[in-house]
Amino acid sequence: MRVLVVEDERRLALALRLGLAAEGFTVDLAHDGLSGLARAMDQPYDVIVLDIMLPGLNGYRVCSRLRASGSDVGILMLTAKDGEWDEAEALDTGADDYLSKPFSFVVLVARLRALARRIGSRAPRRTVLGDLVVDSAARTCTRADAVIPLTPREFAILDHLARRAGEAVSKREILDAVWDGAPDGDPNTVEVHVSALRRKIDTPYGRAAVQTVRGAGYRLAADGG
Repeated sequence: MRVLVVEDERRLALALRLGLAAEGFTVDLAHDGLSGLARAMDQPYDVIVLDIMLPGLNGYRVCSRLRASGSDVGILMLTAKDGEWDEAEALDTGADDYLSKPFSFVVLVARLRALARRIGSRAPRRTVLGDLVVDSAARTCTRADAVIPLTPREFAILDHLARRAGEAVSKREILDAVWDGAPDGDPNTVEVHVSALRRKIDTPYGRAAVQTVRGAGYRLAADGG
């Protein structure tokens, strides 16, 4: 999952980047509203952790400008404020969730993963990668117009990779998305299912769309080849 943290408290921002990276997230930082908005407009993120009290442009305005531009990125507002009026304003400007400082890092991670799952459900329902077609709504997979039977778990993995086509996706993220974040999930289970997936969608067709990214996880080649 790719996350942008927009936070002017640099020590907190660095701590969040280190902690989230350890959880398998890819994290970029911005320390003011204007640079945060520019990054969010220029780069594809799954979720933005957005402080409200920012120099240059506050979090409310960053959020409203993103929504006005048509962006549906997940936004979690992070602030030292509390109270129902601040929460209401955050949600009214387009935020998806709200967390007050001081906060539990464990709760932050859980909310980010839950938010990413909700946002993912709004993603395009049909992904075309060369001659590979993944239809999330119909839950079907075809290669060169041939229907490929997949188990529910195999399809869920393929669907998750397809939504992030061209990006490296960690085993931990796949466990979170496909096994609902089971705390005792074994990364080796992901390897077994990915191997089975390759034998169905790649090997018979002489393709290698599901790629291993050493130290990072797996990637579905954007061109399907």
